[in-house]
Amino acid sequence: MDNLLLEGVSGGYRELMVLHRINLDIRGGEAVGIVGPNGAGKSTLLKVIAGELPTNGGTINFAGESIERYQAAERVGKGISLVPEGRQIMRDLTVEGNLDITLLSRHRIRRDREHQDRLDSVYTVFPQLKQRRRVKGGQLSGGEQQMLAIGRALMCKPRLLLLDEPSLGLAISVVNQLVEVLSNIRGGMTLVIAEHSEVVLEGLTDRRVEVRMGRILAPESNV
Repeated sequence: MDNLLLEGVSGGYRELMVLHRINLDIRGGEAVGIVGPNGAGKSTLLKVIAGELPTNGGTINFAGESIERYQAAERVGKGISLVPEGRQIMRDLTVEGNLDITLLSRHRIRRDREHQDRLDSVYTVFPQLKQRRRVKGGQLSGGEQQMLAIGRALMCKPRLLLLDEPSLGLAISVVNQLVEVLSNIRGGMTLVIAEHSEVVLEGLTDRRVEVRMGRILAPESNV
């Protein structure tokens, strides 16, 4: 099973430690909401799991393997993908160009059959992206940009998908659409979602974990 286990994990930004001895146990296939006030450490937690920020003690185990020594790109290869807050798409590249960037995660520079299959799969999930595939990312609506950010993560065939505030700045109709899509594609994928929207939390997560001041406030509880 693709369980995720953090034991005594601290981490942050160089000398600034944001997380303090985090313990977290997520079963494979679960969808867990990470909640808490702004500045609590929710985004930092996802970045530490994804390898975008370093740990300063503790262990991170995914699918039975210690991964804290791996860089972010290596963790993508292990099946861990992050959809960052603010989407962070390439605004000057087309939709398809943004999706093609993921070739690098497989050490490819040209499309092959596997990449095309992944591309077709993303276009099946988000037909709107296929219609807009030649449009630059910066010309997309906020909802389309979020679809593209999620689609880019899905191109890497994640087993663990980390989403940082996926509803941020989106109309409620778009949020509902994203919740429906993620529910439909979830399958056996493990989801960890830092989120403030009750629509997302109620519609998608099995339980919630509250973070305050870089610490788990209490043992994880069912909702």
